[in-house]
Amino acid sequence: MTIHGPSFRKLALSTFLLSLPLNSAFAQDATAVAERLKASLAAQSVDISWTGVTGNASSMILESVSIKPAGEKDSLSVGNVTLENVTESNGDYVAGTVRTEAYTQREKDTEIRISPIVFHDMTIPAADSAATPLGSLMLYKSAEVDNVTVKVGDKTAFSMEQTRFDITPPADGAAMQFSGGAKKFDADLTMVEDPKSKAAIEALGYQTITGSFRTEGSWQPSDGKLEMSKNEITVDNAATFGITFSLGGYTMDFLKSLQEMQKKMAEQPEGADNSAQGMVMLGLLQQLSFNRASIRLDDDSLTNKVLAYVGKQQGMSAKDIANQAKAIVPFGMAQLNNPELTAQVSTAVGKYLDDPKSLQISAVPPAPVPFALIMAGAMANPADLTKTLGVTVKANED
Repeated sequence: MTIHGPSFRKLALSTFLLSLPLNSAFAQDATAVAERLKASLAAQSVDISWTGVTGNASSMILESVSIKPAGEKDSLSVGNVTLENVTESNGDYVAGTVRTEAYTQREKDTEIRISPIVFHDMTIPAADSAATPLGSLMLYKSAEVDNVTVKVGDKTAFSMEQTRFDITPPADGAAMQFSGGAKKFDADLTMVEDPKSKAAIEALGYQTITGSFRTEGSWQPSDGKLEMSKNEITVDNAATFGITFSLGGYTMDFLKSLQEMQKKMAEQPEGADNSAQGMVMLGLLQQLSFNRASIRLDDDSLTNKVLAYVGKQQGMSAKDIANQAKAIVPFGMAQLNNPELTAQVSTAVGKYLDDPKSLQISAVPPAPVPFALIMAGAMANPADLTKTLGVTVKANED
């Protein structure tokens, strides 16, 4: 059958007219997803804007995106953001993949390059999600960025590779679990300009360093218990530095109050008196409680290198410097008026300097301590804080 010109034009026009409502629905759905994203980020004190939205409800591009966290004066232009495999679940939108473009920022002779950031299974909550444990917070199951590079002139000052974060949302009363880290980072310390620092770096043999970092923890939004079970930075052939802590009271209400305060501070004109906001911050901190914390150093040759360097500067051996440090510690600790802790620290420092393996400072009070009590103790009698917080020091223990 042959379709003649006029008939073909009528058919084409009819097809075009029939497709108009469908195209409009796709555009409207894409806009609805984008506006939901905007509202969700606004609830987390982040403003986002774009110049246009293209695509449909399941796959769209936000064009020329700019973001502005609360408290920041200027927006950050991040280019296009792509949302793919968007579905709707119980009123929420779930984007299978959210991807940014590669980002480059230049200022004078410094250039920062960030490869595309990819989020997997990002939930954009419905407007009426306040009843859920995490309210209007946007969550993702994982996020990754292949490379971050900082260049000064034609030299790479810092780079970080294969950074990834994973989140397991809370379910059936369980806490949210999170973990992440970077497989490798490199830093060129030959670019340090301070003469004394440069001399120390060269003497220790750390002109260039490599390493990695790792973090793990959990958060129970129902009671606000925040656990940082691992937060370690490792510098190869030097040491691993780690911090852990546990807080109470870090609830959704606390977060909302904190975000609201940040918004108000951002709205203040430059140079305005922020003393009122400072008092509000102190009030917020009083909602938190301290459960425990620790700081740990696992040595990998750094300590002996530092002892040798200091000894050379003073015309002494590394062993002499170590013995000198052991003798000074008891006098420095005496002002705390805590004989038990003084003896413990002296023993631990001596054990560590004789055979550097690990040194750990822990604070584990017998019961959670309100931050208000900690602040009051710091102002009234700082020496008693070590007793209140149950501070202990150990060396060369797992």
